Amino acid sequence: MAALAIGAVVVAHAQQDMKTFVDDLMSRMTLEEKIGQLNLQVGGDITTGRPQDTEIGNLVAEGKVGGVFNLKGVEKIRALQEVAVKQSRLGIPLIVGMDVIHGFETIFPIPLAMSCSWDVEAVEEAARIAAKEATADGINWTFSPMVDIALDARWGRIAEGNGEDPFLGSQMAAAYVRGYQGDGAPQSSIAQEHLMACVKHYALYGAAEAGRDYNTVDMSHWRMYNQYFPPYKAAVEAGAGSVMSSFNIVDGQHATANRWLLTDVLRNQWKFNGFVVTDYGSIGEMQVHGFGDLAHNSALALHAGTDMDMCSQGFLKTLKDSYEKGQVTIEDINQACRRILEAKYKLGLFEDPYRYLDPKRRARDIYNKENRQQARDLAAETFVLLENKGAVLPLKKEGKIAIIGPLANTRSNMAGTWSVAYTPDRYTTLKEAMERAVGKRAQVLYAQGSNILRDEALQREAEFGKNIDRVDDAMAHDEAMQVAREADVIVCAMGECAEFSGEASSRALLEMPDVQRELLADLVTLGKPVVLLHFSGRPTILTWEKEHVDAILNVWFGGSEAGDAICDVLFGDKVPSGKLTTSFPQAVGQLPLYYNHLNTGRPVAEDADRYSKYASNYFEVRNDPLYPFGYGLSYTTFEYSPIMLSADCMKADGQLTAKVTVTNTGSYDADEVVQLYVHDVFASNARPVKELKGFQRIHLKKGENREVSFTITPDLLRYYNVQLEWVLEPGDFEVFIGPDSKHVQKAAFRVE
Repeated sequence: MAALAIGAVVVAHAQQDMKTFVDDLMSRMTLEEKIGQLNLQVGGDITTGRPQDTEIGNLVAEGKVGGVFNLKGVEKIRALQEVAVKQSRLGIPLIVGMDVIHGFETIFPIPLAMSCSWDVEAVEEAARIAAKEATADGINWTFSPMVDIALDARWGRIAEGNGEDPFLGSQMAAAYVRGYQGDGAPQSSIAQEHLMACVKHYALYGAAEAGRDYNTVDMSHWRMYNQYFPPYKAAVEAGAGSVMSSFNIVDGQHATANRWLLTDVLRNQWKFNGFVVTDYGSIGEMQVHGFGDLAHNSALALHAGTDMDMCSQGFLKTLKDSYEKGQVTIEDINQACRRILEAKYKLGLFEDPYRYLDPKRRARDIYNKENRQQARDLAAETFVLLENKGAVLPLKKEGKIAIIGPLANTRSNMAGTWSVAYTPDRYTTLKEAMERAVGKRAQVLYAQGSNILRDEALQREAEFGKNIDRVDDAMAHDEAMQVAREADVIVCAMGECAEFSGEASSRALLEMPDVQRELLADLVTLGKPVVLLHFSGRPTILTWEKEHVDAILNVWFGGSEAGDAICDVLFGDKVPSGKLTTSFPQAVGQLPLYYNHLNTGRPVAEDADRYSKYASNYFEVRNDPLYPFGYGLSYTTFEYSPIMLSADCMKADGQLTAKVTVTNTGSYDADEVVQLYVHDVFASNARPVKELKGFQRIHLKKGENREVSFTITPDLLRYYNVQLEWVLEPGDFEVFIGPDSKHVQKAAFRVE
């Protein structure tokens, strides 16, 4: 590393390692400068070339800011970085963050959708592209991946995670970290086209009671370790450089000030060596929870293991006084400061504060042809075909095709929630994509048909700036019916708008919004083939649609290339292969709903049609989901052979192999996701009825068959007992292989 003059002092030398460098730098820092490194501020008020005129610019010049976020553009970021390097006393550069959640300007599908691809390599590549684009615009830190397990579809942020399963969630969590950071080695430097990941929300945020955002969480440690912790741990083991604490309570203490969570588990058990940042204003919110004033809560958070305060300014305004009163130690402050400086070292900012500020990269690396093709290809893999009665899909490019619905001709809503750096003017609407796809071979007829919701005020809240033109519902309905009567087939683009899911977007009712459902019902009465392209950021209730609509393709929010990707699948250029990573409920009253539940002493059969007194079931609906975890149809069909086990008994230090032969028995070349589940039949603690322990995405030509093999190792069968010991207990196990969690082949073996 070349020497770098920071301020008036040379603090870096060619042979200094990270520890020596940081020791040297910290020996020159005042208490106020150390505390300043712990302060993270929004940088969005900066105008090009004039940061000195802003509050944030003044704080940076005074050495009172360690990082900024949500500042977009090389010129703006350079202007503020120059203030840090040239005007603060020691010239310590800023770390620059942004919510790069599922792409930067090339937007990939929302994370929940990407998980439905079950394509770990493609998700890693999506994260790599997001990092390359973000770093080309000056960003070097992303508040992603979100790896919270979510079992309640009412919670809007389910859109931002990987679904309900800890095994799949762990695979995806590690993939995001590798994609963002490169090789992911915890001590390694991060290359210029990569950025630092921030794993969130630690911990348990997805278990908010009643699915209401920011709400209380309470569960046993045994459940935490087995069901909720694995994706966080996997991301840490993949080398994540930072972790974001969550808003919720854990064991009666705020997660941001929970020493057991942040130090005992994260650092001591999992050996995490990065830094912990709060969520937005989290320390300030602790007072509302009833934990004391800002000074008290800031000291509590620092001692617990929080290193950086996002926007509360609690550290900045109170830590010096708390230190002087003996309420925090210099060791606490030094430890947090060291972690921030080490992150900047790993990002190469001390070697070159402007290494992410090359203005030539924007034109080359952002929203280019290659990135867009990757986004389009991955989007097509995420769509889940839920129904296809009479093989209505794929559509032929002929005749008159009606595209109807409030999501048929919108740009901003294609990208989905948490696409803060997106550029919607560049994106294609579904209507435009369909017209391009059919060319002169078919005629596309269009009508908006309805609003998202009848209630205008509620729709504006749901849209959160991604507005869809309001129409007169009655007139729009009549126009849509007339268009539909002229058409040979009706394609409906309906469901949630982009911000109807995401942060602060909890829903108590999960059916299709009122005015859209009414229009859909009337369209069905015309007796023509009806295809529902269902947009959503969460599992929704589609019981009526399942019964009445010919074909349902859940397209989530597919990103900047969604329009073309939908047409790729709609017209059969690509075959749908997405599989659900969340269970779709029959009714809200079933929530939380998840496949890997514990049994009861009075269970009913999974598909029992009748209510059974004195058993665990409902009067009105069956226990099972409308569509199970792992479910997804194809344009072709697959047949699974019985399971072949390499042995019926496995040593505790051995392994065995489970095989099936999968045959493509249909008329299309296609991908299939083969899924492996296990059940520990007899254990010292209750075990789930099924647990995903492996999956393979394979491609089969029509008529082709392939043997798919899974190796079952002791670690796949281990779990945390109530003493939180990682154990494998001898006894009977069941193994299941199939296309989803319900439709499986079954075999048994024993562990000795």
